[in-house]
Amino acid sequence: MTRTFTTTPIARPAWRLLATAGAAAALTACGSAGSHGYNFEDASKELAQQQVAASQIGLPTNGATVTSVETPTAASGAQPPASVRANISIRPVDPAAPAIKMGLLLPKEWNGKVVMLGGGGYNGVLPSLYTYPAAPASQGAYPLLSQGYAVFASDSGHQAGAAGSRDGSFGTNDEAVTNFSGAALKKVSDVADVLVSRFYGEKPGKRYFLGGSTGGREALAVAQKWPADWDGVLAWYPAWNAASLDLQFGRISRAFAQPGAYPSLGQRKLLRQAALAQCDGLDGLQDGVVSNVAACNAQFDPAIARFNGQPLRCASGGNEGDQCLSDAMISALKTYSTAIQFSAPLGSGETQYPGFNVWGTELGEQSSSPLQPTVNLLAMNTTAPASPAPLTAPYWAVFWDQWVRYFVTRDANYNSLALDPQNPGPWTDRINTLARLQDINSTDLSAFQKRGGKLLMAHGSADALVSTRATAQYWQRLEQTMGATAVRGFARYYEVPGYGHAASTAFNANWDGLKALDQWVGSGTAPTAQVVTDTAGVPGRTRPLCEYPSWPRYAGAGDVDKAESFSCVTQ
Repeated sequence: MTRTFTTTPIARPAWRLLATAGAAAALTACGSAGSHGYNFEDASKELAQQQVAASQIGLPTNGATVTSVETPTAASGAQPPASVRANISIRPVDPAAPAIKMGLLLPKEWNGKVVMLGGGGYNGVLPSLYTYPAAPASQGAYPLLSQGYAVFASDSGHQAGAAGSRDGSFGTNDEAVTNFSGAALKKVSDVADVLVSRFYGEKPGKRYFLGGSTGGREALAVAQKWPADWDGVLAWYPAWNAASLDLQFGRISRAFAQPGAYPSLGQRKLLRQAALAQCDGLDGLQDGVVSNVAACNAQFDPAIARFNGQPLRCASGGNEGDQCLSDAMISALKTYSTAIQFSAPLGSGETQYPGFNVWGTELGEQSSSPLQPTVNLLAMNTTAPASPAPLTAPYWAVFWDQWVRYFVTRDANYNSLALDPQNPGPWTDRINTLARLQDINSTDLSAFQKRGGKLLMAHGSADALVSTRATAQYWQRLEQTMGATAVRGFARYYEVPGYGHAASTAFNANWDGLKALDQWVGSGTAPTAQVVTDTAGVPGRTRPLCEYPSWPRYAGAGDVDKAESFSCVTQ
């Protein structure tokens, strides 16, 4: 049952004093953390009265308040370890801007470390504080709390409506856009640091950031912008060049909005089956997963491919139903699989965004898998792109529509499909401004490296929402900027064949990335022989987690469901 303690409003001069006095009192009364003398019950009661002064936050705010404190309730039928959760509001500078809402989860048995979790999409909702991207299912419902991590996250500075992570309506407020683009990360981190230190009586010994998609962009952002704050970062499928990706979303949306271009669930399943028939065995084993993705991209062409002896292309070129693809569909799919080239460099310097690994990827279909609705939602959903885009349209089409109407034109009635992402005309300057904010594309991580920071990146090669090729480009630039030897001293990048965006019915990846990161930071033991586990396609099967640019090839003998039967190769 949830217990809530409501704070009494305090005048600003008083709460500034309380922030200072409270910190001193906590340090005096609680002693050091864990088994060193602090009292969990007393600290939990004092937490409900905490304020954080604006002067304790590294970017401009009007301070923060703990608005309520609660005892976490059971999730998935399992009772969480003893802990307390604080709900916190960080007040904006602009009175018209939304507050930043954040949650802070404090375990009774603290390991001395904290984890900040990134968000997803346009954020606007607080992520679960219990888990993280691709967390091992074997660790149960509370992989972070059960290990003693204090955990925090935020909505990045706005509260989403019914559209959830696809709600971009906050884009009409400058401070909200700045917070979403990265400023909230520093504000939330600083507030958490103050409150954690007061609660346990000592500062965190290690600080980690874990995130996927927008959260992966946020993970790379903190390593670039605030390297002194972080010991380790884990970035899954990072949307690091967010504005460039939005423009690619626009190009793809316009392609599938053409008459007859949007394929049905059945046609998308047919496409995947045809690609698997041609590409699945390129890694030495037919297992429902394309591992040699580069070879598949080079060889597969839906215009001439055949499946079960029949051409994939409809004979008439028109839409003849689920047994084939029309010329309009094939054209749009080829747009999806190729790069957008900008007519001039963006304000961030980006000149393109790559295409997606479409062939063999789950674009949305029908199946009995409990993950199928999530896979469909994060891919092409069930209706064609439109403006305004319904929530049944592809995730990327809704994202583009919201970005154009609220971030770019700030006109809710603007037809997003009328804006040409390669030649935006009068909107060029605004898009360049957004690109400077949202493309987190500096690959000089030398400050993070010098302070001992470690970076792990991972991406499923069947991601339909953030291109795996974009993450590979980031990695290549990182090596070009810093040198491959220096990069290998603090970073790793892995690609996971068959894994989509956060979920997959073909190969749903689980990997204890936090353990690998913590060991590298704590003991200097770099990750070796990492293994990823499938929980959906063939539950329990394992594959080696191969460092880019290698991929897992079957050795020709041995258990096809065991990682040791595969080797990481580049050709």
